[in-house]
Amino acid sequence: MMVLALLLTTALAAGGDGFPAPDCSLVPGWTQKGSPRTFEPDTLFDYMNGNAEGYHAYGFALMKGVTCVNDAGDELVIDVSELGDADHAWGIYTANRDIRSPNEAIGAAGQVLPRRATFARGRYYVEIAASPAGDHTEALRAFTSALEAQTPGRASPPEGVGWFPEEGLEADSVRLVPASVLGIRALRSGFLAQYPEGRAFVVAEGSPEAASATLETVRERFEGTADAEGIGDTAFTATDDYLGGLVLFRKGAYVAGIANLAEGVDGTGLARRLADRLPSS
Repeated sequence: MMVLALLLTTALAAGGDGFPAPDCSLVPGWTQKGSPRTFEPDTLFDYMNGNAEGYHAYGFALMKGVTCVNDAGDELVIDVSELGDADHAWGIYTANRDIRSPNEAIGAAGQVLPRRATFARGRYYVEIAASPAGDHTEALRAFTSALEAQTPGRASPPEGVGWFPEEGLEADSVRLVPASVLGIRALRSGFLAQYPEGRAFVVAEGSPEAASATLETVRERFEGTADAEGIGDTAFTATDDYLGGLVLFRKGAYVAGIANLAEGVDGTGLARRLADRLPSS
């Protein structure tokens, strides 16, 4: 009976269903202000206003939050969101991170700044906002450490991050685009990375047949395409007013390529290196 009670208490502390709900008592000296917050997909707009659509794009399922205060008058607004899966939790983190600061090894990736801390782990995205103005790094790191320890799931970036060749890859530039990669609806969701030559992307389809159909749909969008040899299973080049020079290809169940190539820049070398790193099936 005592063991059962302990397990129940632990479950309730985590949100009753395994959800890592934030708790002000995780760090000594902090107490809860007001009531805890809970938002579902149809109520998130009440809290996030214009930002809610950005969360929905990554498969938002649930948010739980709490506001914590200390005797010095500092305040921390902590929100934990459950997204569609671990890749999408990492994706929303990369979409909201401060690009002027590097990623840190917190969960799958994270940042602690003077007034804001964020990280992703498993299918959860955690964000903490501090006020008033000033450096709240110590408190933010304490809560980040405590919250990361109770958050379940994968503590590493998505597999797709490793698909991109390291040579020339801009630091921390890989991100997950939840819809319309390169602004092309047929490229439904995928990873994007920045190189000096242009932007590289990878979209994973369910099968080689589905990938072939997607690549053909994309090819029909452009005029004057030309076949390219020796890149994946099939490839072509094209030029677009908006996307610049392009090299697009299929390898197995993946559609990938290079976009935004400047006039006269040959992206086939980078495309081949990308194709070589993709899984064979």
